[in-house]
Amino acid sequence: MTITNARGYAVYDPKDYLNFKVIDYPLEALEDDRVTVAVECCGVCGSDHHTISGGWDHGAPSLFVTGHEVIGKVVELGKNVKGFEIGQRVGVGAQVGSCRRCKACKQGNENYCPTPVHGYNTLWPDNSEHQGGYSTHVRAQEHFVFPIPESIPSTDAASMLCGGLTVFSPLVRNGAGPGKKVGVVGLGGLGHYAVLFGAALGAEVTVFSRTDAKKADALAMGAKNFVATANPDFHKDLQRELDLIIVTASSKNLPLDELLSTLDIGKKMLFVGMPEEGLSNVTAQTLSGNGAALASSHIGNRAEVLQMLDVAVKQNVKPWVQVLQMKDAAKAIQAVEDNSVSDFLNLQQRS
Repeated sequence: MTITNARGYAVYDPKDYLNFKVIDYPLEALEDDRVTVAVECCGVCGSDHHTISGGWDHGAPSLFVTGHEVIGKVVELGKNVKGFEIGQRVGVGAQVGSCRRCKACKQGNENYCPTPVHGYNTLWPDNSEHQGGYSTHVRAQEHFVFPIPESIPSTDAASMLCGGLTVFSPLVRNGAGPGKKVGVVGLGGLGHYAVLFGAALGAEVTVFSRTDAKKADALAMGAKNFVATANPDFHKDLQRELDLIIVTASSKNLPLDELLSTLDIGKKMLFVGMPEEGLSNVTAQTLSGNGAALASSHIGNRAEVLQMLDVAVKQNVKPWVQVLQMKDAAKAIQAVEDNSVSDFLNLQQRS
């Protein structure tokens, strides 16, 4: 018998976004290419906070059951699904569907499909709502469901499916590896994965943070260098040293001119942290000095998810996570807002 409803922790009002209510709601239809996953645990992403608090000003669904870093068991298969079995442990990330027909999809860039179905706060083409992983069940197209290697614990794998992938994709697309120097700005959730995967890929990683408070953590994660940007001269010994900078901080108050000067000629500063206020303190003159480019990136494609999980297994990538019960969703979101946790939070289905 097809599962028709899920139970989840929902927010109705961005002005009251710590008030999660347990509700039952209808799941979208089990189409021929979709998989139903019973949720075991779900990572807590900064995107969750930006969305339910109204910071990213997303409208649409009448309620928000957030969470897009899901690990669970397959409990239903659409009739055309061939790659999974009932009971298999799988992951579902920040995208659950795409058109599968456009240029991006056909070229293996389905994460850049112009009509994606996101992990929550989103609609399918038939206008049915898709809700996220702070819940009992989620559904996704088969293409966006991923087998999880046995050696990776569920609570480690969960945050890889958005936080990990969000930095892994731009690392590999920009050639991070042996002989390359990668700068990471910020050591929150995304930043810690940028260090872990940057080091796992063989790059020399330099972390930039405002003070020395997180230096020991950065070095323990695999960074070779740590730079405190509160020192106004922090950049002077790093002129044109780096091949890539990944900005994981969600702050508009970054010393961008100084950071840009540390890039080698023609290299990129790439933003995966998304400040709500946007950026206004970069000039063309600054970029012209070393031909630097500003760029961004959006999660990753299926091939990159599978590659990331393979690297995690072979290089024993171990994220720093804290596990809470699903009922503590508000506590987790508050910790993200207060910046009182530097590792990833995971919500787990426990009584």
